[in-house]
Amino acid sequence: MAEPKKAAAGPAEPRTRSVRVVVLALMITMLLAMLDNLIVGTAMPTIVGDLGGLEHLSWVVTAYTLATAASTPIWGKLGDLYGRKGIFLTSIVVFLIGSVLSGMAQDMGQLIGFRAVQGLGAGGLMVGVMAILGDLVPPRERGKYQGMMAGVMAFAMIGGPLVGGAITDHLGWRWSFYINLPLGAVALAMVTVVLHLPRKERSKARIDYLGAALLTVGITAIVLVTTWGGSEYAWDSAVIMELIALGVASLVGFVFVETKAAEPIMPLHIFRNRNFSLMSVVGFMAGFVMFGAVLFLPLYQQTVQGASATNSGLLLLPMLLAMMVVSLVAGRVTTSTGKYKIFPILGSVLMVAGLFLLATMDTGTTRFTSGVYMAVLGAGMGFLMQITMLVAQNSVELKDMGVASSATTLFRTLGSSFGVAIMGALFTGRVQDEMAARGGGGATEQSAQLDASSLAKLPDAVREAYEYAVASGTHIAFLVGGSVAVVALVAALFVKEVPLRGMAGPEAPEDGDGTAPQGRAAAMESQAV
Repeated sequence: MAEPKKAAAGPAEPRTRSVRVVVLALMITMLLAMLDNLIVGTAMPTIVGDLGGLEHLSWVVTAYTLATAASTPIWGKLGDLYGRKGIFLTSIVVFLIGSVLSGMAQDMGQLIGFRAVQGLGAGGLMVGVMAILGDLVPPRERGKYQGMMAGVMAFAMIGGPLVGGAITDHLGWRWSFYINLPLGAVALAMVTVVLHLPRKERSKARIDYLGAALLTVGITAIVLVTTWGGSEYAWDSAVIMELIALGVASLVGFVFVETKAAEPIMPLHIFRNRNFSLMSVVGFMAGFVMFGAVLFLPLYQQTVQGASATNSGLLLLPMLLAMMVVSLVAGRVTTSTGKYKIFPILGSVLMVAGLFLLATMDTGTTRFTSGVYMAVLGAGMGFLMQITMLVAQNSVELKDMGVASSATTLFRTLGSSFGVAIMGALFTGRVQDEMAARGGGGATEQSAQLDASSLAKLPDAVREAYEYAVASGTHIAFLVGGSVAVVALVAALFVKEVPLRGMAGPEAPEDGDGTAPQGRAAAMESQAV
């Protein structure tokens, strides 16, 4: 028995180096997906000035978001059926084609259409990264890479607006799309050369076209409701009501179709696993809170605390650094101990605490105090962002890794849509009410556009009224966010500690209470790289 052990120890270090190279390629691809919206957002005023079409501005973002959300589960299932690598490379190519076309757009209509193409590719980038990482690295070892992924997210959120501003100022807005090409080319080359997954026999199952169509319609309706509700249309308008009805009907039909399909686009049996369902809830709430905070914190700091909008990404530094550091520590501890249940609980507690602390901010809160509150929230997010994906992937069989990754990503995306919509509606309503009550006058209609320099030009009474209104709106938004986040804490308390799959493990059946299949990990690892 000693000899085989000695022989097995030989290739371990080369394999580790190979996995690190693959992870580097995956991180570059993940950076592509995360940077895009942040860079383009900074360039939008220049784009509108060049192409016109201000009335269609929101569709530049909405088309991308819709296509990304709707295509995410489809990419995940295609990877499960036909092999991860080819599908992942295809998504990168689609994304780059959309980037080139967007950069060449001659009017706003073309730009919106090409952004939808880009969004289709983006839907496969994130789910491809997570699913391939799930194939290559067993859950027990995957924790060590969590900090890297959190670092990419932090870098994108901080660097995106800075890079977008620099590119727009010095190269022109079209390069905010063309910048994806060199990054994408590097990612394509690295993935093609260094990623070697086990050969997958091409599935002969018929693609669940009806299920895919119903899910796409349902997701599209949900995203449009959360995007348009309270802004383009009143929440009780006929358009919003019709979209809600369409979304509900489509999703009910989707559930029915999935129970009959031979190879469902999203197998419902994965939701019978307690841990997977609970992590879906936690991920939804994390997305709800994360993107709501990213939207309102810079607005509060620019308006109430007088911060400059030029380096807006830096305003979130306390939250993002805390998230990155905590995620790295949690990943290391998970790898060394195999224990993880404490992290969703800690993360949810800190997330709730951070939101309620942020809800206490007013016009007299200092930047240092708000930075501490943001760090508390960031620490909570750090415990949650990667652990949710880790536990979800550990809760399904390897053959369902793609749909598990895409479902978790989708719930987080939908959570962000609901968070921005609900917190945004509450914020806007409170600002308008306070401004009306305090005699804010014409500033009420422009409340979302006022920055520090614009505020300085307002009469003192109007400026003070607006500052108070924004602080009050921030209070109600974070108060509701904290209340909703309690749901994540309750879900985390019911997570069952199931041993993470390691380099090897016995086959264990899925029993619906959180116990995941443990087999085939060793075989996958021996062929993976």
